[in-house]
Amino acid sequence: MSEIDAQVAVILRELEAQGKPANVEGMARFGIRPGTTVYGIPIPTLRQMARRIGRDHGLAKALWNSGVHEARLIAAFIAEPKRLTEAEADEWVEGIDSWDVCDQSCSSFLWKTPFAYAKAVEWSGREEEFVRRAGFVMMAALAVHDKKAPDERFEPLLEVITRGADDERNFVKKAVNWALRQIGKRSHHLNGLAVQTAERIQQMDSKAARWVAADALRELTSEKTRGRIKR
Repeated sequence: MSEIDAQVAVILRELEAQGKPANVEGMARFGIRPGTTVYGIPIPTLRQMARRIGRDHGLAKALWNSGVHEARLIAAFIAEPKRLTEAEADEWVEGIDSWDVCDQSCSSFLWKTPFAYAKAVEWSGREEEFVRRAGFVMMAALAVHDKKAPDERFEPLLEVITRGADDERNFVKKAVNWALRQIGKRSHHLNGLAVQTAERIQQMDSKAARWVAADALRELTSEKTRGRIKR
């Protein structure tokens, strides 16, 4: 047994020991029904484990391949963005089977990769539900975390958001909405463009698009949002 295999075995035993079966049913009610083993361990507990383990890309890949839901979340927390190749990023996202792993992967490390913007656009055009969600969640994560990026990096993404707004799948439309709202909260300029985008989306012949637009407009035009942007 290799050193990494031994580490994985120890982590999996700890996860099993900390499992909370009562939480698994609750997770399922919120749409977390992955095709992998689930122990129902809260995210804060998993983050504590990840901090104790530290960044380790090789271990992250092994945990991802374990087929255990919580192990995949820890993998997202300890993966090293600079060591991830584009091919590995594609393989990682194609293996996602739940919205929480999707969101944690994008917001914890995928947005930090040098190809994050390109992958956000690419994945948002894919047909697979969680791959497409990952594209839009990546946009939201970049809007929140990439503080130094100029507005111009986000302007083209608004057209991509428009193209994806009529996807009726719940996990996709919520990610489209999230991306639109986060981009629109970055600056006064992007707020105006995001509002215009939402108004165009609102005219589409799609129930999902109308929901995306209405929910985004509610936040983007609120006094609270615009006041925060001014500050």
